[in-house]
Amino acid sequence: MNRRKSEKPAPVHTGLTVSEALAEILCHDFQAMLSWEEQARSWDDTEGVHQMRVSSRRMRAALSAFRTAVPKTVSQPWSDELRWIANQLGPARDLDVLIDEGLAAIRNRLPLSGGAHLAALAERRRAAAYEPVRAMLDSERYMTFKLDFPDWFGQAAWNRAELSRQERRTLERPIVQYARKRLDRLMRHVLEAGLGMDRSDPEQMHLLRIECKKLRYAAEFFAPIVPGLDDFISRLKGLQDLLGVLNDVAVMSDLLAELLADESDVEVIRYSGALIGWRTHQAYDLLKGFEERWREFRRLERPW
Repeated sequence: MNRRKSEKPAPVHTGLTVSEALAEILCHDFQAMLSWEEQARSWDDTEGVHQMRVSSRRMRAALSAFRTAVPKTVSQPWSDELRWIANQLGPARDLDVLIDEGLAAIRNRLPLSGGAHLAALAERRRAAAYEPVRAMLDSERYMTFKLDFPDWFGQAAWNRAELSRQERRTLERPIVQYARKRLDRLMRHVLEAGLGMDRSDPEQMHLLRIECKKLRYAAEFFAPIVPGLDDFISRLKGLQDLLGVLNDVAVMSDLLAELLADESDVEVIRYSGALIGWRTHQAYDLLKGFEERWREFRRLERPW
């Protein structure tokens, strides 16, 4: 069955404490991740791997966003497991993007042969990349995670951890006050990452994109309780997507290098070089509008 993702946010409301809100967010994204397991077993519906990976990243982002209440020393084991899940899904997702967005978008547009051969190489690599995904889904480690993690957040087990008096007070506070403070801090991180950044340095642009992603996830968590965040998220998403263009080119370049490591066919090598050139040109053409988009974002009124 070809399903699309749900846009429904976690059921966070103003009557919750910080502790209760964290449990709701984790439960929401955990259930979302589980709902895509079967689709993730093959590329018949590439949203399976994609949405499982997004959900695992969102849960890690939630643990990070609530770090002043539930410290890293308490949440780190679960963050590590979520990173492991995302890492198992990563290669398959990268190849899905290469095939369905990179190669498909340029098919019949380059006046070169070699495209069919490259597509066949990518399809074979994707088939191999989905094997670790299925192995992960069937593993004892993943099964243990599925049993133990919901028990941890369902019982708010962080309350039984060694927390400071300040952390315990924070967990008992209303979520709205906490949300506003966290959004303000994450916004400062974004602005600091963009200050004096070398726009021609893909690594620095990528670091800014990471900070934007953290802010966006937190804004999505808190959108139901902070009026005006929907428009802010839309503007932030536009900036984040723009920053993602360079990262997509870098990932594609690395994937093609791996695919062609033992390849001697001159036509497929030439086609791959043209593909990278095409995508790089598109990226830098889009990035011409970065400065204006960045200035607009910096001037945005903060809803919180």
